[in-house]
Amino acid sequence: MWWRPNEASNSVGNLLLHLNGNVRQWLVTSFNRGEDARNRPAEFAERQTIPPATLLATLDATMQEASAVLSRLTERDLLTTFHIQGYTVTGLYVVSHVVEHFAMHYGQILYITKLLRGEDLGFYRELNTTGRAR
Repeated sequence: MWWRPNEASNSVGNLLLHLNGNVRQWLVTSFNRGEDARNRPAEFAERQTIPPATLLATLDATMQEASAVLSRLTERDLLTTFHIQGYTVTGLYVVSHVVEHFAMHYGQILYITKLLRGEDLGFYRELNTTGRAR
């Protein structure tokens, strides 16, 4: 969880902290009109003191909140202007940013996992024989 190839790179643990912070700040806090208490630099500075189960439980709780927010968004919400990290963006931008950002870092987590385990993680196994789903 905390392995990193060098100090310029992030561990899976840091990426999970970062994803949690990003989803919470951009999506949950913004649409819920909450107070932004994110400490982004701390997400990258953390070194091995948080157990993996705690990281996953925290991200799961944030994703549950994000799901609730997304399920109630209206056209008006998507057209609303937000000020996040010094940027002025629309609600639609917020949603697309969070999805893209999450996907990018999720890909990094998968790459690190495959690198360390040295095995196929089994996604899309059904495509291995014909290239098409059954």
